[in-house]
Amino acid sequence: METLADRVLAGQRYALARTLTLIENDAPEGLATLASLFPHTGRAHLIGVTGAPGTGKSSLVNRLAHYYRHPPEGQPRRVAIVAVDPSSPFTGGAILGDRIRMRDLSGDPGVFIRSMASRGALGGLARTTANVVQALDAAGFDIIFIETVGAGQAEVDIARLAHTTLVVEAPGLGDDVQAIKAGILEIADILVVNKADRPGADATVRALTEMLKMAHPTQETIMHHGRRMVINAGQKTQKKEEHPSWVPPVLKTVAVDNRGIHELAQAIARHRAYLEETGEWHVRDRVRLQSELENMLGEALMQHWRAHTAAEHYQSVLEEVFSRRLAPTEAVDRLLAQSLPPAA
Repeated sequence: METLADRVLAGQRYALARTLTLIENDAPEGLATLASLFPHTGRAHLIGVTGAPGTGKSSLVNRLAHYYRHPPEGQPRRVAIVAVDPSSPFTGGAILGDRIRMRDLSGDPGVFIRSMASRGALGGLARTTANVVQALDAAGFDIIFIETVGAGQAEVDIARLAHTTLVVEAPGLGDDVQAIKAGILEIADILVVNKADRPGADATVRALTEMLKMAHPTQETIMHHGRRMVINAGQKTQKKEEHPSWVPPVLKTVAVDNRGIHELAQAIARHRAYLEETGEWHVRDRVRLQSELENMLGEALMQHWRAHTAAEHYQSVLEEVFSRRLAPTEAVDRLLAQSLPPAA
């Protein structure tokens, strides 16, 4: 009997849409389908797009997707877009309005757009974004764009998921120091100054260029967006000395007028070539999968602990914290001291 995974691999869009819904809802059928699809993943180029609200991320993704579907040379590539929208902390709802901005892509069988609500998750992504991306990868999409919420200063999670991270800035949205807050500059593989027809665009480019000179890492060992990534022993490799470190380029675009899109696509292609030539593509894949595994493990362990801890015991410890008789660090030690049966 043909399974849901078989239908996804056969290119059936309805089956893919249903699978993504099941994955987002943590349905057992969705998780089982994802497990069947996992051996078919690892081929897509994952491109993260992050930046502050108002920088034109959705318009930029729209034009890039159109470019890859109608390239000036070569074969059109299949493109998927995962757009994460913020959820209301009061109602839990989300607008999911990116499809409106990307309506000129509608009707193209080579484009699949999925809007996701963040559902309260921090870091710019939804909790199930990585799983949704895996399903789209298995479905045969060549390029997958992941557009983050747009918080602008707390979206470093995208660097763990994407092969290539675009950080989008725009002139007139804040002082020059805004770009380097909370490591947002350090996660960039490519910096994009969108809406470059506005006054101050050249000054923004100069400021970002100067900041890159200060922030660019010089370590010899494998670095991931300026940070040392911890991977299992035996998996760490050294960069080949003949390959210089990647210096993020700063590019100007005007997405609504389709200006600078060709140059940006060329920079993305150069970055992919760099990752493949240096072996960092393989390293980033390992880091991404390890990060996903550890996140899932942490969540599973928390659920397992709650299932085997008496609610009365937890509440009594919590009351001691509320009354300041017990520090949170001591409370954790007391709660963990309770022996747990082995996980099934």
